[in-house]
Amino acid sequence: MRSHVDLVADLGEGFGSWSMGDDAALLEVVSSANIACGFHAGDPRIMDRTVADCVARGVNIGAHPSFPDLVGFGRRTVDATAEEVRTDVTYQLGALQAFARAHGTRVSHLAPHGRLGNLVAVREDYARAVVDAVERVDPDLIVLAQDG
Repeated sequence: MRSHVDLVADLGEGFGSWSMGDDAALLEVVSSANIACGFHAGDPRIMDRTVADCVARGVNIGAHPSFPDLVGFGRRTVDATAEEVRTDVTYQLGALQAFARAHGTRVSHLAPHGRLGNLVAVREDYARAVVDAVERVDPDLIVLAQDG
């Protein structure tokens, strides 16, 4: 029997001139990346560069959507309806997909970030909203979630 471990890290988690983490070092060891999609971190230039870096190293690209919370890095609870979660996830996934297409690749998975990820594990309406967004945009995506 052959085993495979997909090592994943969260990347592209800066915005403007502010950066967080050593993405270049992580890209040397990971096989997949969860890329911030602009709501907790990431901006168009960072997303574009991170996707390009992943493509250059053969790293799978995943969307890392969150609540709209730059100040709290997506870790604060946002009083959002399930419909708002669905549309926010759709928007963020679509943005990353556009960069992936521009670089000749595709998004392979989606992993909710921070507080959204915590709540998806315990709120069925949020979990359904995330799955609904993925099914509407690309039903072939893998959805990663916390146990709950």
